[in-house]
Amino acid sequence: MRPDTPAAHVDHAAEAARLERTAGLYPEDAEALLLRAAAHRELGGDRPAATALYDRLLSSPDGAENPSLVRALKAANLWEYGHEAEARAIIDGVRTASPADPAPWVVVAESLETHDELEAAHETLTEGARRVLTGVAEPPHAARPLLVARHRVRRMLGAAHDDWDRLADTLHSLPVTLDELHDPKRVWSLGSEEPAELEAELSRLRAELGAYRAALSRPFPVAMLHWPAGELAELTGAYPSLAAEYPSREEHLASIETALRDLAASGTPNLGVVHGTVPSYEAFAASEAASPADASLLPQYATTLAARGHAVPWPPQRGTPCWCGMSRAYEGCHGVEG
Repeated sequence: MRPDTPAAHVDHAAEAARLERTAGLYPEDAEALLLRAAAHRELGGDRPAATALYDRLLSSPDGAENPSLVRALKAANLWEYGHEAEARAIIDGVRTASPADPAPWVVVAESLETHDELEAAHETLTEGARRVLTGVAEPPHAARPLLVARHRVRRMLGAAHDDWDRLADTLHSLPVTLDELHDPKRVWSLGSEEPAELEAELSRLRAELGAYRAALSRPFPVAMLHWPAGELAELTGAYPSLAAEYPSREEHLASIETALRDLAASGTPNLGVVHGTVPSYEAFAASEAASPADASLLPQYATTLAARGHAVPWPPQRGTPCWCGMSRAYEGCHGVEG
């Protein structure tokens, strides 16, 4: 489904079924695919089927990669079709678990907000911000929806700006300010018959829609393929012809950093690194009906991993570990200016 496809023109049941089939073919990506399938089930009105997918992820033998997010989504879905008590119990559990990932906090808070529980939503978002941002020099990109949602709820409650609201303002890049976007009086202008008020509201909505579309249609990263040490040794041992592509571990790492810097210097945006594994690469080769020894598959494999959401953004945020897998921070490892 393309991000700009109108919702009315999407067969949500068919799209969900397709994603569920794809999850069976790529078990390493099953969680991301099934979460998208559950979203289509919800959009198609089949909320019990969405709950079944969330339960499937939570009860899988290997466990969910992000159980707090799955539980949060399940709670929000349950509340929408009459299972309020169960939803509240799950929400309490998510808050008690205090996940480091901002996404579950946002999902839970927006569910509370949707049901007019603004104080509880505010408490949840504040807990989440405290958990995610305490001791962090620079807020991670994933924390921005948390800060924006908290700003919106506080605006609706009439609370004065605090430090996190001011941080949300600095991270906001649209021409329409957050205060204006989150103005509770905007809802009244939608019912106005004054052309000027309606036009002003349409401009605001266009700005919001543009931001959402930009986020949804962000292209896959231009990703460089990195083989961890053990995987690289296994790869070249199993397929000696690929040793020409990777003369040594050191050259492999240096070539990745050099290529990324060259791309950045040329103005290429949205760069990243994907980490390969031999079993995953062999499965990809089999899906292409090709031999893993074929070096031309390597860039295709990297693109596929990036398309599945496995790319790590480059350069890493300051203070975070280097993309190469070493425990040192990036600026003290491959980020050293040479």
